[in-house]
Amino acid sequence: MIKFRQATIDDAKALIDIYAPYITNTTITFEDEIPTVENFQQRIREISQTFPYLVALDEDNKILGYAYAHLYGPRAAYAWTTEASIYVDQNYKGHGLGTTLYQKLEQILKKQHVVNLLACVTEENLNSIKFHEKLGYKQVGTFKKVGFKFGRWLDVTWLQKTLNQRADVMGPIIPIDKVDILE
Repeated sequence: MIKFRQATIDDAKALIDIYAPYITNTTITFEDEIPTVENFQQRIREISQTFPYLVALDEDNKILGYAYAHLYGPRAAYAWTTEASIYVDQNYKGHGLGTTLYQKLEQILKKQHVVNLLACVTEENLNSIKFHEKLGYKQVGTFKKVGFKFGRWLDVTWLQKTLNQRADVMGPIIPIDKVDILE
């Protein structure tokens, strides 16, 4: 049985262990150096002030994957648009964990009144594009040759999903500490 909870700074090392192979072996992330524990703790702190930074745990409380959302952009007009990221332990890929984790993330973001959820995917990562489309995301654009990793230029595709209705007057985003994430 998979359990979920909000990440804490004490999870940083376990999350880096999951993330590191994506950095060193793939173009799934454009990051090219493994972050320090302190850097990752700061990321968790900043994102968790407002948005979900979820970890998925097995029955022994081992972290199997994580997903989080952050603001798409710093301007006030983007207040209802977030970008999501997900990373699953390489040993647990292909068993539905990513889908379950992403659906939990979306459920929480809906409660927070987020309207748009975006995903930025390296064009050659066809599994991620298909994954997002399976969850109802639509491709909205591709930026050509905007990332350079492993000695080659890479395209980036953006996908979008509407989580909540748009209105002429939008209320504020509900901070994560005011939302029941276990519900």
